[in-house]
Amino acid sequence: MSPSQSIARGVRPRHLIAMTSVLLLAAAVLAFFAGPTQAANSAWDDIRQELYGAEREILPAEGIIALEAPYRALDAATVPVTVTSTIPQTEDRYIRSLTLIVDENPAPLVGTFHFSPANGVASISTRVRVNAYTNIRAIAETDDGKLYMAAEYVKASGGCSAPAAGDAEAALARLGKMRLKQLGAWRPNELSEAQFMVSHPNYSGFQQDQVSQLWIPAHYVRRIELTVGEREILSFDGDISISENPTFRFFLMPRGSEVLRAKVVDSENRVFEQSWPIQVEPSS
Repeated sequence: MSPSQSIARGVRPRHLIAMTSVLLLAAAVLAFFAGPTQAANSAWDDIRQELYGAEREILPAEGIIALEAPYRALDAATVPVTVTSTIPQTEDRYIRSLTLIVDENPAPLVGTFHFSPANGVASISTRVRVNAYTNIRAIAETDDGKLYMAAEYVKASGGCSAPAAGDAEAALARLGKMRLKQLGAWRPNELSEAQFMVSHPNYSGFQQDQVSQLWIPAHYVRRIELTVGEREILSFDGDISISENPTFRFFLMPRGSEVLRAKVVDSENRVFEQSWPIQVEPSS
């Protein structure tokens, strides 16, 4: 064997090792960047299959709804989310439901809001928990059964296990107490905005008591109904991903001096009810 052959045989493995290292490094880099996206897509694929099935078409939301959520949330337990409808609610065409989904949450389905033409516009603002970096999705279903989806990526983590704010005994003492705010002047048959709030710890089942360190069982608002007269203005079917003390901003078209009634049912089947007279100013 010539010296040159010996050198070649001795050097070749080093070249292979170097090349292999480079390829492994490149694969690791690609996995680092592609991994979260693939995982997110996989999570959404499973959620979509469970909620809508693989065959049902979901269209882009442009021209129907717009979704706002912070790219980097200040508090993962109370991430503000606003869905704005860009079409009016009429008998001929309206959004009948809006579903909020947080892909990477233990319970991805935040809940579904149900609307009618009585809202004037199917827009909603609320707060949700975010457990890990994730896409938040809003899916609108129109009265003809078509689905439209908007999504925003949010950087936040730990929202489902974050300790509840304040004292647990005080929270239970306030359980089910509600408030309604009329935002701006309300006039008959004109678009009017309201804010509804209900006091409830909305325990997720992933939180620990800060004193005993025991797990706190899930206890959350699962149903809210808001009605004016015989008209259902807004209803919500929810789960653990809605934030503590659920709050919603929504719209309605008051007909005059009526009464708005609220009914709240939680996961322990406790029922809370309250009503408020609507203050309506004369038409301009």
